[in-house]
Amino acid sequence: MIVTPIGDRVVVKAELEETKTKGGIIIPETAKEKTQIGLVTAIGDDVDKAKVAVGNRVLFDKYAGTQIKIDNKDHLVLNISDVLAKVK
Repeated sequence: MIVTPIGDRVVVKAELEETKTKGGIIIPETAKEKTQIGLVTAIGDDVDKAKVAVGNRVLFDKYAGTQIKIDNKDHLVLNISDVLAKVK
């Protein structure tokens, strides 16, 4: 399935990491209270190409955007204003 966002939105595939406590309990990234990093997979036609492009890794708030599934993989549709920074 191909998803093309409209306007000033971007589609991001979140990069999830799991950490393990000393006792061996796995804490998924989704349970942590912090910003998240994801890979931009599509951009809308109103997004300034100088700000973000397909393939960029970006930082965004944990609760930003709308979750969708593309080919059984979790993605987020974010407003460009929800993107906090590019990550290298």
